[in-house]
Formats: sequence, structure tokens, C-alpha cells
Amino acid sequence: MFRIKQLIKMLLQNILLPLLYKCYARRPVETGLVLFADAHHSEMPFSMSRMYEAVRTLEDFSLHKDGQSDAGGLCRSSNEQSDARQLCGSSNGQSDARQLCRSSNGQPDHFAVGQDEEKSRNMPDIHVETFITDFDRLSFFAMAKYLVLFMRRYAVAEYVFICDYFLPVSSCRKRPETKVTQLWHACGMLKKIAYEAKDDIPKGYHGNMFGNYTYMTVSADACIAPHERAMRLAPGRTFATGISRTDFYFDEAWNAKCREHFYAQHPEAQGRKIILWAPTFRGNAAHPSLTGLDEVQRAASRREKEAYLIIKAHPHIDRHAKVSNCEIPTEELLPVADLLITDYSSIMFDWLLYRKPMILYTPDLPEYEAARGFFMDFRSIPFPIVQTEEELVRAMEEMDIRAETYTNGAHDARLVKDGRAALRDGSEKIRTDSQTEKKKEDMPVRNWMDAHAAEISQFANTCVGACDGHATERILQLVGLGLEADNR
Repeated sequence: MFRIKQLIKMLLQNILLPLLYKCYARRPVETGLVLFADAHHSEMPFSMSRMYEAVRTLEDFSLHKDGQSDAGGLCRSSNEQSDARQLCGSSNGQSDARQLCRSSNGQPDHFAVGQDEEKSRNMPDIHVETFITDFDRLSFFAMAKYLVLFMRRYAVAEYVFICDYFLPVSSCRKRPETKVTQLWHACGMLKKIAYEAKDDIPKGYHGNMFGNYTYMTVSADACIAPHERAMRLAPGRTFATGISRTDFYFDEAWNAKCREHFYAQHPEAQGRKIILWAPTFRGNAAHPSLTGLDEVQRAASRREKEAYLIIKAHPHIDRHAKVSNCEIPTEELLPVADLLITDYSSIMFDWLLYRKPMILYTPDLPEYEAARGFFMDFRSIPFPIVQTEEELVRAMEEMDIRAETYTNGAHDARLVKDGRAALRDGSEKIRTDSQTEKKKEDMPVRNWMDAHAAEISQFANTCVGACDGHATERILQLVGLGLEADNR
């Protein structure tokens, strides 16, 4: 069945969609039309939620500056129904989910319109439409309808935002007036992707899967070359703006809301150290597998009185057999957790921004490395890399989770307040102040994190150095939607 669906997708991709686009592109581009599109989620993906909030703020302002209103229309989906849950992927689907996307003053704190009245008045009118669905859950006819509707609007859109592989965008020769921005759903550059991975690109796909990208956003300068190579992108299309989704992690109101939500859902976790196990999957989306469940559960059970284990399997795993014991999205657990146990998942790079303990439990490292491969030397990552249950237990002891710093998910305030500068200044200070280093060498090391502080700072700066709480703002400026952009 999986191969049949892939074949149908390829037929649509290579024949029907180009014809539809050519037909609909006879009309002029609709200035200010912004599309958010994704084919892997039934609700607005977390990776584009922050950008969606910012652009919707621009749309609201453009309506109000002309004396119009849009009451009740703040969360339109592609079928024009309101769905507050889309904005954050909140597990309860309640109306307060929207608040997780906003700062304490009710607007995205990284992009406030109206502060420069003259520039704001010159901004173009914005109209947002969303095309969010999960192809794996659609019938053939529902998928075909979605594709026809998307191509109709894609052909006249000025801006398109995506955050994952999205074949319809690359199914045709895009008109130059349309700007396609890949927000991407992962930081760093760990496991190989796209044309450098064995199973990422469907074998029956013909064409340039990423050729229509105008902008590709990554989390640091060091990530530009690997992504250009893997996606076969021309130089000058990939930018180290930071990843939009990471702006949430620097929003203290959002962090506080996540902690409040977690303890409301799990009151039994109060006063205990939260261990989050968030592994990736093996295999492919049709036949995924999980490694290490029993071993992690047994290792955590040895600290059952003082620790609380949260299991968050990859969505591909949970679709086949429910493994996760928490309904809250993984990203919303990062402010809460005290220790992350993961493997090859890119969640490790999001976690770096919180500067909290992490263990890489990789019992199948040689096999995974041979099958998938990495952009970097995995063994150089400055966190414990363990392959057996006993090694995992020892690593947890070495981490010695510091209650006064990390309990209840209290993240490193220095990093959150100062952003990228804190990463850079912190690592440089550790590397260059020899007197401080000498004093540290003379002092007994309290735990693993203290002993490797310099390496962690350097690694974070290399992998997520552009993520400082202002990525969304920089991306808006890049694509021409920021307040500094000329009124085209």
C-alpha cells in the first residue's frame, strides 16, 4: 500500500500538478498573499507556528490600518475554520493554546508592528492562507482535492512558507515573483538528509526537489554548506538566520506556560527531576522501529523515587504502536525537563539552547552510522555517548542533575536573556581566560556538565549560534516582510 501511494503521488507530481500550475499561473500574482503549507501534520506544525503568528500579526495590522476588522478570523485553516490548536500543537486543543505562541503582552515579542508609524503605514496588505494536512491520513480523493486547491493558490502567491519536504512546491517551474522560504524543522547538521541519505528522496521522483526554494534557513553558519550539498542548492540561497521555532525557547512567558501546563497534566511529577527520553525512529515512515525502550525504562526505574520519566517517541512510532506516555508535544517539554536522553534526533540541538544535561543513548551506533551516516563526527559531540544499560545508568549518575539549577525545568537565564551573544561570549571567556581556567583545574569538578562547559559552549555556538530569539524577525526581513523592507 505504501508503494502504491508513493506511485500515485509521483504521477500527480510529475504530470498533473505542473499542468495545473501552468493553467493557474496565467493570472497575476496577488500582492501580499502568504501561504503556509505542510503535508505531514494535521495541525499547524510547531516549526512554522512562530512565523505564522508573526505574519498573522502583520495581516491583522494591515486590516486595521484600513479600518477593517477580522473578528474571529485569527486562526483560519485551509477550509476557513477556526482552530486555535493549530498554532502550537497543544495537546488539549483548548482555546488557551494560542497563548503559548504569544509573549506576556499578547503579541510575538520579537515582532511588534505599529512602533514605527510611518514604516508600518507603508507596509503592503497581507492575506494569509494555510494548507496544512497529513497526506498519510487522507484518501486519494481528499489528497487530490488538496493538491488542486494548493496549486491554484501557489500559482498566484507572493510568499510561501514550508518547514519540511513538500513536493508540490517543486512540481513545476515556479514564477520568479513567488518567494518560497523553507523554515525547516531541525537545527544543526547531524544525520544526513535529502540527496545524501539513502531513503529520503522517493526513488520514482524526477526533478529538483528543492529547486524552487528562494530561501533556506539554518541554525548556524556551519550548517550552510552541508545543507547546500544535501539539497543541491545553489550558493546564496541558504542563510544562517536561526530557526524560527527556536524563538519560542527564548520567550519566558511561553516557557512558564509550558511548565504550568505540564504540572497541571502531571501533578505527580511535582518535586521530582524530569527525565525526557525522546529518540528518533529507525527504518522509514511506513515501517518504523524503536530501539532501547526497555533499557531506558529500567535505568530510570533505579531513580524512581527522585525522578519522573517522560517517554516521547517519534510520531511515526506512535502511529503504529503507542509508546509515548505523555500527550504534550516534545518541544513544550523542553522547558520542563531536567535531563534529556536522546540518540540521533535533532531535538538535541533545540535542547542545547537550554544548557541542561543530555545523554546520547545509542545502542545501535555502528549500524545506524553505516545505514544513514552523519554530517559530523558523532563521537565528537560533547555529551556522554553510551551503548548499554549499565553505561546509561552511570552516565545519569555522572550528570548529577543539579537541583538548584535545573529542577522543574528552570533554564539557564544567561543564555535565554542574552541569546547568541551569551553563547559566543561564554565560550570565548572559557577558552581565553587562562587564569580562570587554572582556577577551575584546581577545583574539584562537581559533575559532568561542569567538566565540559567549554566544549558544550563551543558546540552550541557552532550548531545553533544564530538562534537567539530573533530568528523570525530576521527571516521576515530576508523575504521582504519586515518593517525595513521597501514597499515593492
